[in-house]
Amino acid sequence: MDGEQSVIEKLFDENNNENIILYDDNDSPLEFEQIAIIPLNEKIYVILKPVEIFGGLKEDEALVFAVEEIDDEDCLAVVSDGDVVDEVFEVYDRLLAESEE
Repeated sequence: MDGEQSVIEKLFDENNNENIILYDDNDSPLEFEQIAIIPLNEKIYVILKPVEIFGGLKEDEALVFAVEEIDDEDCLAVVSDGDVVDEVFEVYDRLLAESEE
């Protein structure tokens, strides 16, 4: 093993603020800025903001990913349920407001 951290390890490394590289269905790299990790309803969600806009996203939009176990490996899966996305952003906004107080 080359010692490089997995995407999940990078996200949970408190000392790592580097951008995250994920790959789309065509195996093209997409670079994301780490915004937040949100524990919610016994799941872990991650908010990532694309460095370059793609797929109809607006410049100020970010995506919510769930940490899912697939084939015994932790992976990130885009959350498409609007209610869950809204709830994740509500928690994020509340935590951000608390940290600014």
